[in-house]
Amino acid sequence: MQIDVFNGDADGICALVQLRLAQPAQAQLVTGIKRDIELLAQVSVQPNDHVTVLDISLEKNRQALDRILKQGADVFYVDHHQAGDIPDHPRLKTLIDTDANVCTSLLVDEYLQGKYRAWAVAAAFGDNLIDSAGQAAKVLALSADDLKKLNDLGVYINYNGYGADIADLHFAPDALFRELVPYASPFDFMIDNKAIHEQLLTGYADDMAMALQMKPEYQTGVVGVYILPDVAWARRISGVFGNELANRTPGRAHAVLSHTEQGDYQISVRAPLTNKTGADELCSAFPTGGGRKSAAGINHLPLANLSAFITAFEQKYR
Repeated sequence: MQIDVFNGDADGICALVQLRLAQPAQAQLVTGIKRDIELLAQVSVQPNDHVTVLDISLEKNRQALDRILKQGADVFYVDHHQAGDIPDHPRLKTLIDTDANVCTSLLVDEYLQGKYRAWAVAAAFGDNLIDSAGQAAKVLALSADDLKKLNDLGVYINYNGYGADIADLHFAPDALFRELVPYASPFDFMIDNKAIHEQLLTGYADDMAMALQMKPEYQTGVVGVYILPDVAWARRISGVFGNELANRTPGRAHAVLSHTEQGDYQISVRAPLTNKTGADELCSAFPTGGGRKSAAGINHLPLANLSAFITAFEQKYR
């Protein structure tokens, strides 16, 4: 059996789109909202099963990975988040690079020698890796208008992954993957599947307009902290709002806080675009935190710990 495990954001989805265009397979899909990162715990395998893992931290999934390898499955693991110690195992193949300017879809693009590069470019834009996306797109010789279309599509797919649960999203990530994977080019998708494209566009525009009316809870020259209301639009926009803030003020780090059903905060952190480091270290210092150098998060921060977080946040980027 083939089992595909992938993050529900643009990077995870577009990475799998590229792989399955190049290597078609009937697979069991395991995914979830953007913050569902310990996905390997959901995977049951038999000897000689094949598991592809995309865009989730190996460090956060190490125990389940060891179990899956011990049970006799082969694993292909591609990621750009914190990895910890990567096991040396004959059934494990890894493509892991934690550089702040790399995403999983760009690693898959390199693995496939650029065969479906437009999908990788869209994913890089969705991950707010604007320079990396532009660099990868050079060989495609796109017009400025077409490049913007890829940028926007990547942002919309990424936006769709955020929420407290699947009910908050416009499309479940596995359903959205199935809509995208028939198309060798994202341009073909945008032309042929206008209803889904328009729903993502409209949802993003409406939610971002609401977010941009928010005032910071705390702000200095080096950090900004925003607390969004406990409503569905705010949960959906939480991640891409951080990207938008980073793009508008590239010298400032930003944290966007959302309320959870458990009565605490979920936090998305974006390092300054002029200094894309430290977000993973900051968030990993708190329980349920992790991510990558330029963008990371904390799944559950008790309300009483907000001051401690803000202090640590400012100290990190002072």
